[in-house]
Amino acid sequence: MTGPSRQATEAEPGPGRVPVMADVAARAGVSLQTVSRVVNGHPSVRDETRRRVEQAIAELDYRVNTAARALVTRSTRTIGLISASTAEFGPTSALLGVEHAARAAGYSTSVVLLPTVGRREVRDAVDHLRDLGVDGLVVIAPDDAAVAAVEALDAAVPVVTLEAPLADPRPGGDAAGLPSASVDQEEGARRAVRHLLDLGHATVHHVSGPSDWLEARAREAGWRAELLAAGVSAPPVVPGDWGAAAGYRAAAVLVERGATAVFTGNDQLAIGLMGALWQRGLRIPDDVSVVGFDDVPEAAYLVPPLTTVRQDFDALGRRCLEVLLARLRGEPARVGRVEPELVLRASTAPPRRTRQG
Repeated sequence: MTGPSRQATEAEPGPGRVPVMADVAARAGVSLQTVSRVVNGHPSVRDETRRRVEQAIAELDYRVNTAARALVTRSTRTIGLISASTAEFGPTSALLGVEHAARAAGYSTSVVLLPTVGRREVRDAVDHLRDLGVDGLVVIAPDDAAVAAVEALDAAVPVVTLEAPLADPRPGGDAAGLPSASVDQEEGARRAVRHLLDLGHATVHHVSGPSDWLEARAREAGWRAELLAAGVSAPPVVPGDWGAAAGYRAAAVLVERGATAVFTGNDQLAIGLMGALWQRGLRIPDDVSVVGFDDVPEAAYLVPPLTTVRQDFDALGRRCLEVLLARLRGEPARVGRVEPELVLRASTAPPRRTRQG
């Protein structure tokens, strides 16, 4: 009769002793090799056996010795995340999306937040994370400075950028850029503009985000492309940043133009714009329809609730991990693209003249 290996019959840990893998094997009645396979996510373990091992791990409160495992597998199952230290909704949500996806895939994360994202700062962050033995890196690179810093890297471990479209996603496109994952910003903007044009507005005005941010430029490009496709002249862009104050200031220009439909670079701009329009005695959407971008949690609770373009940051995190894990397996670099969603709420309607006609 066969039974557990010699190691699996050792006494269980007493008070004060940290449990080791042999203790898990003894409790579950399996070999050390089987415990190792379960811990490392190996597929060739029967479901019933896996459940016994996982139960033993929980009962003993066993913790994997990552240093020892790294010596054997040459992997710490840790991913380094580098991002600017910012309160902006997009980068913060993207960071959380990657962290959630990494945990679901069995990886831990080590995060470095930078006050400024320059070449030296990114280089130092990469060196720090490599000293920790990370398997790969994700860099959130939303603006020109961050992109330049990433392009200058020679990290010696796989790197994937988030939000920076450094590689052409089209079949046969240029794959010279770094692998990346991003939301299709241009398509999101086009859907917003198309919605407003379909309602009957003669044109759509745009309050942009900061010009050095890739997302802001992509959204402006999508706005312009959809107007062009509809044979509509694009009004001059009202420049802004990501803050509500810029949207508030934009109202003066838009009211002077007689705008009936506005697409803003993000929801914060829309919030500021809506407040300023209300103060001027204009009603939304009766006098002006407004569409934002991001779908921040507050968007659904504005008066009126804001029509906006939603970015699925959890899906973005999963696509980012797919690209990075493919790189870790030595597979060809891929580009992860996530489709945006237009969320229709009460801040948009046909122009007043159409309703009265």
